[in-house]
Amino acid sequence: MNTVPSNKSYGVAVCLSGIFGVVGVHHFYLGRYIEGIIDFSMFVLSMYFFYTGQIWLAVLFFLVDGIHTFVVTIMLLTGSIKDGDGKLVCYPGQKIKYNEEF
Repeated sequence: MNTVPSNKSYGVAVCLSGIFGVVGVHHFYLGRYIEGIIDFSMFVLSMYFFYTGQIWLAVLFFLVDGIHTFVVTIMLLTGSIKDGDGKLVCYPGQKIKYNEEF
């Protein structure tokens, strides 16, 4: 894997994903704004559908958002996700192969 390590904190990203994952806070922290907006929108839509009595749509949106958050959290834990600048968010002790350009 040829990449450059991110200056974003692995621990902060994992904690944000675990605690506020369905809201998308970890994506905003990592600079992945489009995914953050999508996560936040799915959360808001699920709350909207819940409060308007459309429970099956609320469950559907929340389930999709939850599955996406689970996948992203696993990718963070395994050190295989990149921040908004394309740099790898490394776990402590992760060995990466640097690009020869740098």
